Amino acid sequence: MKLSTSYRQILSLSVPIMLGSAAQNIIVLSDNVFLYHYHATDFAAAGIVGVFYLIIASIGYGFSRGGQIIIARRNGEHNYPGAGTDFQALFLFEFLLSLILFAFMQLYSSDFFSIFIKNPEILQKCVEYIEPRSWGVFFSYLGVSLIAFYTGIARTQFIMYDTVVLIIVNLILNYVLVFGKFGIPAMGIAGSALASTIAEIVAFVVFIGYMIWDKANRKYELLSVHRLVSRDFKNMFSISFPIVFQSILGIGSWFLFFSFIENIGSRELEISNLLRTVYLILSIPCWGYSAGINTMVSNFIGNRKRQAVLPLIVKTIKLNMLSTFLISMPVLMFPEFLLYPLFGGEDMTLILISKPYMLVIFVILMVFSIGGILINGLIGTGHTGTALRIQTIFTLVYIAYSIVMIKFSYHGLNWAWTAEIIYWGGISIMTFLYLRTGKWHFLRF
Repeated sequence: MKLSTSYRQILSLSVPIMLGSAAQNIIVLSDNVFLYHYHATDFAAAGIVGVFYLIIASIGYGFSRGGQIIIARRNGEHNYPGAGTDFQALFLFEFLLSLILFAFMQLYSSDFFSIFIKNPEILQKCVEYIEPRSWGVFFSYLGVSLIAFYTGIARTQFIMYDTVVLIIVNLILNYVLVFGKFGIPAMGIAGSALASTIAEIVAFVVFIGYMIWDKANRKYELLSVHRLVSRDFKNMFSISFPIVFQSILGIGSWFLFFSFIENIGSRELEISNLLRTVYLILSIPCWGYSAGINTMVSNFIGNRKRQAVLPLIVKTIKLNMLSTFLISMPVLMFPEFLLYPLFGGEDMTLILISKPYMLVIFVILMVFSIGGILINGLIGTGHTGTALRIQTIFTLVYIAYSIVMIKFSYHGLNWAWTAEIIYWGGISIMTFLYLRTGKWHFLRF
């Protein structure tokens, strides 16, 4: 697929992967909706354990993004067997990584949660969720390697279809297992975890079937046994590790944020969980455009078109801001109407008391629409170490601000959530200034 800097090209690549790249966000949303209607404690616990599992998922996703950048570079160089070799190295690496994370969740998750959570009931619910959810890490990690390959070669259409399968299966099983239907006992938060795990298994099997059937990928020699050498893994690790560390920093700081909120009270935790759910679903366009900009920047550099990178990033920011504005304004202005099907019912209290905080979520989304594309454009150049340094600086700022504004001088959730604005605003400014220098032109891998 020949790439260009047109708005049409950016949309054609990014729109299908908006769902694929945000699959975990959509799973978290559906889990939260069902648990909200099941029990307040399960819903509150989902706010913390959901962020924890996003950290786990982001590790595999981060390594896949590094693989995606390398695959896109090989594709841009027309080195198709090389792209296939890099995919196989990524697939094997993700499998080995999933074994390690599975063992950690099975053996140490209870001890980990007990460090941060005071409420014993919420602690127990978190453990109930992780035990069945941990089995999904194998299929999640291997699944993102498949997504990374098809995103890297700029053929993203099937990602959308496979994600639809994931969502449908997850929704059906959530209904059955959380509430207990068709003779199955109600499982609450554990049922939600099991539903998400089974959905990931089904989506993975469907994607593998498509990859085997797809004749267009034959030139990549995916079904041949490639000779993997240490250089393949070293290359991938050097590109991927800063991305993974960025994800851990970003979402890990979010986990700390929610643990601070939990220490204030369960009502504040419920409100923040609802705000987080709204934030995650309305940020889906940014995740799609971010994955798209990774591929396009790396592909353009592989084609020796570095001069097109900055105009491409600017156009993507404009599209991202417009898309985010159009989907977020109605929800944030009229949450009592548009969130009613998800979090309404006989008791609208949670939606109504959350409404005053929607304005700060809107500002966060707009700033994120800029910073998310800029930092992912920089990652697409391969300068992941620089991106890591930028994010580390503002993660420390984020954590320090959260400690001051929540632990020591709490003035309400609006001031607490302002940490996100400071975080993405700082990343936007520093990344833009670095991209303007042109220092990223000279990296080879």
